[in-house]
Amino acid sequence: MAIVGKKFPSVSIDAMSEMGDDMKINVFEEAVNKNSKVLLFWYPKDFTFVCPTELHAFQAALPEFEQRNTIVIGASCDTNEVHFAWLNTPKDNGGIEGVTYPILADTHRQLSGILDILDQEVNYDEEGNESFSGSNVSFRATYLIDETGKVFHESVNDMPLGRNVKEYLRLIDAYTHVQKHGEVCPANWEEGKEAMNANRDGVAEYLAAN
Repeated sequence: MAIVGKKFPSVSIDAMSEMGDDMKINVFEEAVNKNSKVLLFWYPKDFTFVCPTELHAFQAALPEFEQRNTIVIGASCDTNEVHFAWLNTPKDNGGIEGVTYPILADTHRQLSGILDILDQEVNYDEEGNESFSGSNVSFRATYLIDETGKVFHESVNDMPLGRNVKEYLRLIDAYTHVQKHGEVCPANWEEGKEAMNANRDGVAEYLAAN
């Protein structure tokens, strides 16, 4: 169920801070109340393999997101206790020690269920009996949310496929350009490159020049 162009669900979810504090975070309210963009990224499980590489990659880029007035929030279906243990596990032992942004603990699948990003399938036998298959953890879903709480990007990767953090910075730059200038951003646009007017003449001029 795509939610691009719609308001992000206003739901408060348990979360863990870097200091070990139990929190409640409402992603929609974070964007609106702080007048900030939000990058929310979901990963399958703590103490796994691709996941810590992604959390460290987002941490390394955190200053760049902050320069763009963007809050970074991680999320999985693990508990706060497991998050805290992972945050206290050194990097050279597969941990995420040093990560400073909050991590949602959607243990009851409340938000991930609304977003429909869980690896779960309902099956029925000939008698109509219900059974479930799948890991029941989230895929690698990513949401970019603007200052009004509207989603302007979403993507979902399968479990083995790690994300490119730079692409989310590019998307934030592009959306910010649209907000400021009213132009649209063509394929492969990057900050500092030419954008275009959203009309026939604008397309013609851009294609002629490129």
